[in-house]
Amino acid sequence: MWRKRILRSLALAVPAIAIAAAVAFWLGPPGGRGVVGQGFGSVGGPIALVDQAGKPVTEKDFAGKEALVFFGFTNCPDVCPTELATMAAALDTLGSKAEGVVPVFVTVDPERDTPEVVGQYAQAFYPRMVGLTGTADQVAQAAKAFRVYYKKAPQPDGSYSMDHTAFTYLMGPDWQVLDVLPPQLSPQAMAERIGKQL
Repeated sequence: MWRKRILRSLALAVPAIAIAAAVAFWLGPPGGRGVVGQGFGSVGGPIALVDQAGKPVTEKDFAGKEALVFFGFTNCPDVCPTELATMAAALDTLGSKAEGVVPVFVTVDPERDTPEVVGQYAQAFYPRMVGLTGTADQVAQAAKAFRVYYKKAPQPDGSYSMDHTAFTYLMGPDWQVLDVLPPQLSPQAMAERIGKQL
């Protein structure tokens, strides 16, 4: 089921408005210096979540390893599948150089994304990808640490979607941000930026 949704979703374009808003948030006004221009000191921090096996996970579990962290949700129609597929392709491009890099998917929709759901979703993209969820408060704290915006968006049919930031965070072995990768990078461009930090 996930694989069919992923392949179908990859054919869709990432909404330009979401990309523009995300870039504006990070880069700040034209000619100014936003978060990226000032470095990454205020991005990233402690997390306390649950993995696909229901096991508690903190940032300490990634000590000594690089991690690629993306916040999204499993019912995402386009942005999340596109970015996670790009991440997987970038890791494949890097080959053995990326063996120590842990890809991580953190949901911003804990109401629907149980440990089992996030695990199946993450591993449909990449066998080593870790899926993380938690309580609403735990997810909110993790998102705050990474300056990730997300908000429930009610739909006409009574369901809901999630608006959210779509950056990928490359974390170093000490859980410090090495790079913030913007949406819509090609797999090759992402691989090159990751490779420079390994």
